Amino acid sequence: MKSDAALIRPAIAADFPAILTLNAALVHFLSPLDAARLQTLHAQAAYHRVVEIDGGVVAFLLAFREGAAYDSPNYLWFAQRYSEFLYIDRIVVDPAQKGRGLGARLYDDLFAYAQSAGAATVTCEFDLDPPNPGSQKFHARFGFREVGTQWLAGGKKQVSLQARAVRTAH
Repeated sequence: MKSDAALIRPAIAADFPAILTLNAALVHFLSPLDAARLQTLHAQAAYHRVVEIDGGVVAFLLAFREGAAYDSPNYLWFAQRYSEFLYIDRIVVDPAQKGRGLGARLYDDLFAYAQSAGAATVTCEFDLDPPNPGSQKFHARFGFREVGTQWLAGGKKQVSLQARAVRTAH
């Protein structure tokens, strides 16, 4: 009998195949990720946790503090403007698990981590063009606000750069 209980825990190398599969399923909203890049990002991440159900990884969240050697143009945008922050690089929930509150549980866990780690602000971005209305609604629910926009991929993609103070309740 399956327990269906979701466990949030730190990501480990054994989770990488599942993380890569999840990322590939939603790569149109994310940047591509291969095993070598994931290993590098995992080593630099301040927060890399997964949601496990019945022994399988069904979601993950990867985030970086200021000062990381991370080359993402969105991370660099925040690094130029914020002295203390925790940048959400990506959150991915298995489409088969949508609607179960797993993304919200990861964000609650992330904000608890941010508060304990002394991060003043949590930052992220989502696509405006092409639009990602699900992400926009999700982030609005958590009290994020737009602090800028930028075009990426040679003008093929526009993102909304978002921030939320850590001490703000949602």
